[in-house]
Amino acid sequence: MSSLTLTPSDLRELLDQPDAPLVVDVRTPAEFASTHVPGSWNVPLDLLREHREDLVGHLGRETVLVCRSGARATQAEQALATSGLLGLRVLAGGIVAWESAGAPVNRGPQTWELERQVRLVAGSLVAGSVLVSAVAPRAKWLAGAVGTGLTVAALTDTCAMGMALARMPWNRGADDVDIRDVLDSLTCAA
Repeated sequence: MSSLTLTPSDLRELLDQPDAPLVVDVRTPAEFASTHVPGSWNVPLDLLREHREDLVGHLGRETVLVCRSGARATQAEQALATSGLLGLRVLAGGIVAWESAGAPVNRGPQTWELERQVRLVAGSLVAGSVLVSAVAPRAKWLAGAVGTGLTVAALTDTCAMGMALARMPWNRGADDVDIRDVLDSLTCAA
């Protein structure tokens, strides 16, 4: 559980202050390009996990983590906490709550959110394997495997399928996020 969550109205108030927090969006580059909080920085969750030790020194001031709903931001907060960075905040309800509250967003080319992609792939695999199992009975085990994977994802609040889909070319965006660029940008933002 996160140390502190902020409502969209709390974050809007903080962003209007001279010492506004750093807002880090941990969604995929394509999701970020689609819709994001103005002035936020994109550090995809997989990149953040891989380079959390490097990021800790650049996120020293007040930082708010954002994703679609709050789940990935909470995972990012936990990853950074294991590296010694405490006191991070998570935007409760993520960009969905931010938009619902009428807060400003920057928009770009629209893409499907990662959770929607997972539902499409998981549903297609289950439906396809059930249909194929009429001819090849062993295909039913694919549906079982997907169901088991979704159950594990719910229990652990992680998703292997989502992590795999996040690495697909359509989720990388036109400008892939590189850790050197992120660190340089965060140095300038400090």
